[in-house]
Amino acid sequence: MKNGLLWFCRIFVGLLFIFSGLIKINDPLGFSYKLEEYFEVFHIMFLNDLAVCFSILLCAMEIILGFALVIGVRAKQVAWGLLLLIVFFAFLTFYSAAFKVVQTCGCFGDAIPLTPWQSFGKDLVLLLLIIVIFKNKEHIKPLFAPKTGERLFLASIAISVGLGFFTYSFAPFIDFLPYKVGANIPDEMKTPPGALPDQFELTYHLKNKKTGEARDMTDKEYLSSNIWKDNNWEVVGDPESKLVKKGFTPKIVDLQISDAQRNDYTNELLSNPFYSLWIVAYDLKKTDGAAINRLNALATNLTTNFNTRTILLTSASPAEAAAFVAKYHLISEVFYADGVPLKEMVRSNPGIMLIKNGTIVNKWHYHTVPDYDHMVKDYFQQK
Repeated sequence: MKNGLLWFCRIFVGLLFIFSGLIKINDPLGFSYKLEEYFEVFHIMFLNDLAVCFSILLCAMEIILGFALVIGVRAKQVAWGLLLLIVFFAFLTFYSAAFKVVQTCGCFGDAIPLTPWQSFGKDLVLLLLIIVIFKNKEHIKPLFAPKTGERLFLASIAISVGLGFFTYSFAPFIDFLPYKVGANIPDEMKTPPGALPDQFELTYHLKNKKTGEARDMTDKEYLSSNIWKDNNWEVVGDPESKLVKKGFTPKIVDLQISDAQRNDYTNELLSNPFYSLWIVAYDLKKTDGAAINRLNALATNLTTNFNTRTILLTSASPAEAAAFVAKYHLISEVFYADGVPLKEMVRSNPGIMLIKNGTIVNKWHYHTVPDYDHMVKDYFQQK
């Protein structure tokens, strides 16, 4: 019985850690954005420049520890590693839930979004299972001969870290974000007819002017009791609003594109029936200069030969963008949007999107964007 429980804990925890690590290492840049949120909460923003490295290492560590647990290699070190890691994650998810600071933990990346309380509950279950593993670490039996197991363990380190650097440098294998290839952006922003919105409950704080009695009532109780007709009762302060039922939420809710004068160009850009090239650079201070030069040459050729509209989309200030345009002699029009949707569009800075009628025809990391000849052959030549 005891051996069976240990095996269950070992397989369940190991596979879950491998799955969680693989989901996040598919998009280490996205997980690094989540780490930066935590850095801001704990006032350690000086670590932001190391966020990507921490992201890759944490994701790789989950895969390595999970794999090592399953094959039974270095049982004592793995048990300690799992225990320390789950205590760390449980602290973060509890802090997020209790103080409402980071509303999605990123435990399973953008593939399976969890609320902070759901994440904390998951971590508590894992903590209990890992405690079983920790107490019985002496009884963990390896699946392979010592040399074979050690080689597999070292291979898992190389593969996990290598995957992280590969996906960071060349974009995720699987795109779980709303701006995936083939998505029509205007459609992703719509709420279908008949879809129910979020439902909220209001709580009123009441006080009796004669007796001083205080009472809290929901909006339904307030109306049904007719207490509002009694002049002795008054509402004190603002009512509290609480979400009681989650309604339909479009996949894209925060995209608004404007020019430097804050004129809205969202509909105009998304309704263009011809190809347009979007260069997405949410943070111009971190944008790769060599990539910008290559993209500017591509934009110049497409504009000259095919009258293609090319835009630079950024969350920088107009003054910063103007200096950037002057520095690199950019020919693209400049538009502005919030940094959150820009980070979701392309996991690259800069990233490139080819848009037609609001549909994302294709998108690229700046390391993989095709040259002019291949772009023309694949998209602009009549077939």
